[in-house]
Amino acid sequence: MSTLRTGILLAGMTALFLGAGFMLGGEGGMMIALVFALATNLYAYWNADKLVLRMYGARQVDALSEPTLHGMVEQLARRAGLPMPKVYIIEDDQPNAFATGRNPENAAVAATRGLLHILSAEEVAGVMAHELAHVRNRDTLIMTITATIAGALSMLANFALFFGSNRNNPLGIVGTLLIMVLAPLAAMLVQMAISRTREYAADATGAEICGNPEWLASALEKLEHGARRIDNGVAEDNPATAHLFIVNPLHARAVDSLFSTHPKTAERVRRLRAMAGGATAGKGPWG
Repeated sequence: MSTLRTGILLAGMTALFLGAGFMLGGEGGMMIALVFALATNLYAYWNADKLVLRMYGARQVDALSEPTLHGMVEQLARRAGLPMPKVYIIEDDQPNAFATGRNPENAAVAATRGLLHILSAEEVAGVMAHELAHVRNRDTLIMTITATIAGALSMLANFALFFGSNRNNPLGIVGTLLIMVLAPLAAMLVQMAISRTREYAADATGAEICGNPEWLASALEKLEHGARRIDNGVAEDNPATAHLFIVNPLHARAVDSLFSTHPKTAERVRRLRAMAGGATAGKGPWG
């Protein structure tokens, strides 16, 4: 059901993009918008993971430079039936993590230095299992595409601001204003809906991969507390990437909380602890 809902939301975002193109340039504008959407999605499919990792200054690590984290991810990937992803560390004090990559064969998981400092080994395992769940569910590609379309819609809104709209647009200047204000807002709302759906699914799958839902539940509480106290400057400057992280990295600006791409942490923790109540707790070799 969540896959069907995600597909419907993605279709709605694409339709919104085409509609904005029509309002700006008629049928020609709609076709240009379609070509632009296809081109941006194609580029995102092949390059978005590299761009995001570079944006956050992520550094790839291996079994020699970070044996504990690398070994943990390797064991969890084996349990999840996944190829070994690349492992990165981001030298940022805010505790957080994300996964990226177009498919399981080209995936990467990244954790901040702040996360490694404040979490226990079991909690880190819960977080890494959550990120591997995103890889297994192919959420990384879905969320990259939504970020790309949302960014393209914002670009269309800027075109409307500087160049006006289609002269045959029945709504005239009102239509232009609607594109400028409502199109990016609607795209953001769809992006939020997709991200929240995928986070719940990744929590459940991640709990199964690591073997103990309580590890992830405890980690989420610590990450939420840490992310609210410590700024992530890169995320604040690039809010379209916020949905990639396990908890919302945005908090420094007044509007951040209005458009959170993540479900409430308390509800995620409640669901995980309900799972823990009906499951036998596991123990990894890092425990």
